[in-house]
Amino acid sequence: MLRSQCDRLQAEMLSWDRTKSAIALTFTGTFNSLFDLYENDPESSYQKLKRSSRHPYSVYMRMMRVRIGKRLINDTDGRDLNRWFVQWSTEDIGDGGKPRIAKARMAIAVLRAATTFGIACRKPGCVEFSAVISACTFEGLKPRTVVISAEKITLARAAAHAIEHPGAALSYALQFEGMARQWDCIGEWVPLSDPRPSAVLHNGWKWIGPTWNHVDANLILRFTPGKTQTTTEAEVVIDLAACPMVMDEIAALPAAARTGPLIMDYARGIPYTKHRYGTAWKAAAKASGIPVTTWNRDTRKSGSTEARQSGAHIDDLKKIMGHTQETTVTADVYDQAALEAHRRIAAARKAHRGQK
Repeated sequence: MLRSQCDRLQAEMLSWDRTKSAIALTFTGTFNSLFDLYENDPESSYQKLKRSSRHPYSVYMRMMRVRIGKRLINDTDGRDLNRWFVQWSTEDIGDGGKPRIAKARMAIAVLRAATTFGIACRKPGCVEFSAVISACTFEGLKPRTVVISAEKITLARAAAHAIEHPGAALSYALQFEGMARQWDCIGEWVPLSDPRPSAVLHNGWKWIGPTWNHVDANLILRFTPGKTQTTTEAEVVIDLAACPMVMDEIAALPAAARTGPLIMDYARGIPYTKHRYGTAWKAAAKASGIPVTTWNRDTRKSGSTEARQSGAHIDDLKKIMGHTQETTVTADVYDQAALEAHRRIAAARKAHRGQK
């Protein structure tokens, strides 16, 4: 297996080396050549995206290659962009279907990112086309207003246990009471070529995510969210002992299970894949009466909503959700401030539930 993997990586390296100079020389001014540059240049921002983010970018570029790939960038203006936006939002929806505004906006976002890199590479037409994109106004998305109550989260946890997904139940509790993102709880599966180290391997993939080693002897969970790893590096600190739902789930786990990845798909003996976790959520949500339009990721926002309803201060919320912009405090001072912020919020939420 190792020899095969080395042979594959060697072939990829040689192929990249042969095509690197060709990419720079074959820019023809079309959108296809811009996408080639954006996808293949090793210094492109596309290469810096997480695998989970890179996949939708690739999907939308494939779509745009078919729709607009042969068009010249210099021959495109805002009227074209507005027309494309309407087409992308309404194609394949059928009679009476709602426009897919999110799809069209994502396509524009990918187009903007590719054009920005084209500017960095001083490719003709990109500066002007970037100005065209900025001059256009596209229909926006309505903010999500879905809020899951603590009672519904409790029902979803019970439903997860009923279908033998105790790991998912722990994640729901952590997302809600710890206000952690889904991927910061369950982690992600990435190719072996990903440079980050991992001891969890399965079928040619490796897993990156939080483990029980991130929880200290005092039940303090510390991790750097994926969204801030390459920016502010703001660390999230959660006192699990202050989270009754989380503690209930931990108490239900045998001591032998409190090692390795924090959230496990125990039926398979590995951390959750995106598909398995999504399937478990749909079943648990249906059994607990949560509307089908509700996303698992709504649990984080629902947790912060409960915190605000409990009277939590916005500065405390920023600390525990990794939104802080503070850059002048030391790591130790910030760590303690974040921990105390979580404890204040947890206490307020427990009192709020008691009043209800």
